[in-house]
Amino acid sequence: MREMSTDELARKRGELKEEIFHLKLRKATKRLENPMKLKQTKRDLARLETVVREKVLPGGEK
Repeated sequence: MREMSTDELARKRGELKEEIFHLKLRKATKRLENPMKLKQTKRDLARLETVVREKVLPGGEK
């Protein structure tokens, strides 16, 4: 993720948020086949947010 550009990171962030939405919807309707998928996707989003934050802070982007 650290090699991705800010545009790619923003696009990926949108995709992950959309996926989390759909996973929550499936969980609410009892159709979620793999409950760990929601947890893993949330962690992926957190990792991505960390990378974005590092790039935004002064001295973050090399």
